[in-house]
Amino acid sequence: MSTTFDYDPDTGEVIDAASNQSEYSVSEIAHALKRTIEDRFGHVRIRGEISGFRGPHSSGHCYFALKDDGAKIDAVMWKGNYGRLRAKLQEGLEVIATGKLTSYPAKSGYQIVIDNIEPAGVGALMALLDERKKMLAAEGLFDQERKQAIPFLPRIIGVVTSPTGAVIRDILHRLNDRFPRHVLVWPVRVQGETAAAEVAQAIAGFNAMAEKPDLIIVARGGGSLEDLWSFNEEIVVRAVAASKIPLISAIGHETDTTLIDFVSDYRAPTPTAAAERAVPVRAELLAAVAALSARHKRSLSRSLQEKKSSLISVSRALPKPDDVFQNARQRLDYATSHLAGALLANVQKHEVQFARLSGRITVKPLKQRIDEHHRRILELRDRMKRSLKISVTKSRDQFQAEVKLFSSLNYHSVLARGFAVVRDAQNKPVVLASEAVAATTLNIEFADGVVSALPQKKSPQGSLF
Repeated sequence: MSTTFDYDPDTGEVIDAASNQSEYSVSEIAHALKRTIEDRFGHVRIRGEISGFRGPHSSGHCYFALKDDGAKIDAVMWKGNYGRLRAKLQEGLEVIATGKLTSYPAKSGYQIVIDNIEPAGVGALMALLDERKKMLAAEGLFDQERKQAIPFLPRIIGVVTSPTGAVIRDILHRLNDRFPRHVLVWPVRVQGETAAAEVAQAIAGFNAMAEKPDLIIVARGGGSLEDLWSFNEEIVVRAVAASKIPLISAIGHETDTTLIDFVSDYRAPTPTAAAERAVPVRAELLAAVAALSARHKRSLSRSLQEKKSSLISVSRALPKPDDVFQNARQRLDYATSHLAGALLANVQKHEVQFARLSGRITVKPLKQRIDEHHRRILELRDRMKRSLKISVTKSRDQFQAEVKLFSSLNYHSVLARGFAVVRDAQNKPVVLASEAVAATTLNIEFADGVVSALPQKKSPQGSLF
């Protein structure tokens, strides 16, 4: 840029021609530059890396910078535009910002007022996702030890999803097919600026209910990484980690993975698969119960049969009732027959002793007392004889009654009345005609012995001939 000078012809002095130009104030120049920049760069898209981001200001506006390897530009984003972002801003994230280039006269600098900002491609989102995943994993939120067991048959199932999409219909349909359960639906947005906060609030809401569900399913259909980004937000991951209720995540399709899948207690590849994991098949349970019941009946029948056979085998080794009471009966008879004589001999012995002693006594009153005692002893002897006889008779009658009762209960007494016991070759009792026909040999026990017989065909009246 060249400068023009004039010469004064009278004095020969050099005169600066620029001194004749108009003067501007600082504000005038600043606003003139502002208009020039805004006219030239009214709407631009700038690619760069976020620098100096510290989160929203207390006013809700965001102030940071965009930079690349060779330059840096200040950026501002107003509260309303920031709240509509799908992916939140983060230090070091490469983004594409769309907005108006302008200047800030108070600082003599230029800046971009951003209307919208988005990660610079999937690679930037993946980098952000990977960094967030590492941070949350370092806190232990993804540890296997903190995961809860999924209940086998939940009574109430809470579902967090959109109430209008196909996802909730698929879940309800699958639950009804397998094992109908009571379902509580917490409607949320599954995409957009408020989706993450609504999902986190729904999970916390289910945990705060008086009658809590036994299981929570968070579900959404498939979509791009940007569409599923709400389930990568830190607020959602922390809400799932804080849930006291077991939670199944079913976000997108089988190939889709979000951070909520790492923190949930079980990750289902699809919403339908989440319903299948939530409940078993009722028909299969009924079949399993029926099979177990049949096995139990067979086992019980087999056990009873074994015990019956064992009892029969043991009973053969038992002595007959007459043999059991024979010795006792004989001892009782022996004692009874000798008791009266022994008592009499004892009394006579004492009479002799009293007579001998009474002969030695000369004092009459004493002799009278001895005679009285002697008479009393004789009376007691007679009373004792009568009492003992009655007692012995009563005991003998009672004993004989018990022997008769035992004998009547013994099946040999039944045989003596004309009945018989039929057994097969293995000595097992035969109680049905069909069992008799099937046996190879029959042993028929009568009162006086056992007779072997060969079974023949069954007559129309049910008897064998």
